[in-house]
Amino acid sequence: MYRYDEIDDTLVRERVEEFRGQVAARIKGDLTEDQFKPLRLMNGVYLQLHAYMLRVAIPYGVLSSDQLRMLAHVARTYDRGYGHFTTRQNIQYNWPRLVDIPEILDQLASVEMHAIQTSGNCIRNTTTDPFAGAAADEVSDPRPWCELIRQWSTLHPEFTYLPRKFKIAVTGAKADRAAIGVHDIGLRLVAGENGDIGFEVHAGGGQGRTPRVAVKLRDFVGQRDLLAYLTAILRVYNLAGRRDNMYKARIKILVESMGADAFTEAVEDEFARLKNGPLTIPVEEIERVAAHFLPPAADPRPVAKSADPAFLRWKAHNVKPHKVDGLRSVVVSLKPTGKTPGDASAGQMDALADLADRYGLSEIRVTKEQNLVLPHVAAADLADLHAVLAGLELATPNAGLASDIVSCPGLDYCNLANARSIPLAQAISKRLAETGLDEPAGELTIKISGCINACGHHHVANIGLLGVDKKGEEVYQLTVGGVADGQSAVGKILGPGFTADSAVEAVLTVVRVFTERRTGAETFIETLGRIGADPFKEAVYAD
Repeated sequence: MYRYDEIDDTLVRERVEEFRGQVAARIKGDLTEDQFKPLRLMNGVYLQLHAYMLRVAIPYGVLSSDQLRMLAHVARTYDRGYGHFTTRQNIQYNWPRLVDIPEILDQLASVEMHAIQTSGNCIRNTTTDPFAGAAADEVSDPRPWCELIRQWSTLHPEFTYLPRKFKIAVTGAKADRAAIGVHDIGLRLVAGENGDIGFEVHAGGGQGRTPRVAVKLRDFVGQRDLLAYLTAILRVYNLAGRRDNMYKARIKILVESMGADAFTEAVEDEFARLKNGPLTIPVEEIERVAAHFLPPAADPRPVAKSADPAFLRWKAHNVKPHKVDGLRSVVVSLKPTGKTPGDASAGQMDALADLADRYGLSEIRVTKEQNLVLPHVAAADLADLHAVLAGLELATPNAGLASDIVSCPGLDYCNLANARSIPLAQAISKRLAETGLDEPAGELTIKISGCINACGHHHVANIGLLGVDKKGEEVYQLTVGGVADGQSAVGKILGPGFTADSAVEAVLTVVRVFTERRTGAETFIETLGRIGADPFKEAVYAD
């Protein structure tokens, strides 16, 4: 994984000291909350319902074991003993004291971590496939490109105050596990006509109030031209994007208002001015960054067979193939039945760091599904690893199943939310276990957002729930047909909203109809496409 150089280290340390002075001024009263707000946001600090919240960057979701131990230390020392992993592959702490945040950032800097650009109208954390560098189906490893984007975008003087926040995702595989279709910019590594590797470029995707699937701007951009093309897109957006209405300020609105062809033409015109200029990436720089992401060695040890049903079920769902012989990738579920999706205790983080050292080459990944991944585990060690994870409540065998629910913090924490998300996720998880529907449904996505900002990604869930406020009552809209990975699609509202209790049973009803009506190994989307929404709607709204 990438290691900081002198420039990285100096930048982060200087930002910590700058923010330390700003926090001191706020506490002293020399800055009002309104004056402090833009300063704290650029350092990942939000003011939530009950306390300040700190969002720590985990660039493209990659952690070392030492970094995970530091995250555990922060949770134990400065929060309430846990952290919350997010759909942006970051981590949030919901209860730090403002006076402690500079010290937290200082300690994070000691392990090459920070909170820069985890909030504000800037380029946020670039995300990617959590199996990058391990996935057997990838064309090329996207992590070096995520790192180059991180270095280029951090405190970029032209793009620090964009019309609105901006998100980039990169995938290296045909089976898109980074959801590039619902990002401001989505990049797919592809092989060109001559076998050289470049990027298929999409732009204008997003969720929130007006969900849109990105349009393809180009089939191929060469590696050395990547930053010039990204700059062209961002420059068109920065100059033409709306600043008079925050709800219409995202690039998806600009692409729609201009039209895909006109927007693409504007980007191409700007790219023509930038191409072959200072933004052309030197081959030596590409090679330097790529050298931090070398593949692991094969493991030739024989694998003992196991008849343990718990291990076999976990292996079937949570263990993924690896491009290197003898290795596997392991999804560590943060979705035990009835618990908060994405939460991990300090003890769990410490223990997982130790397991990463013992079994996983000291590396951990964070997924947009709010789970963790050990990307490089020897097949010969899987049974031993499972036994330890089970004792830590980290071996729930549900990766990709219906109970692998994604949820935003909702009204329990967020001052933007209209409804609670976490209790709903917990209740659905329990009911799936009670009814035994989880396993028969197979791979199925359920995602919950507590407001229209869609931090729970409900728009692109097979089954989505959106919390809204209706005359002071929490009501949940149910959507079906969303897809995040692959050919992205936005779900459609099934009908009138539900109370919290009835929403849980409505979700169970949709899952039940699917399991009864599917043919063979059909996915939820395939069954929905074949029979339409009416059978689901009739069952859900039956008297």
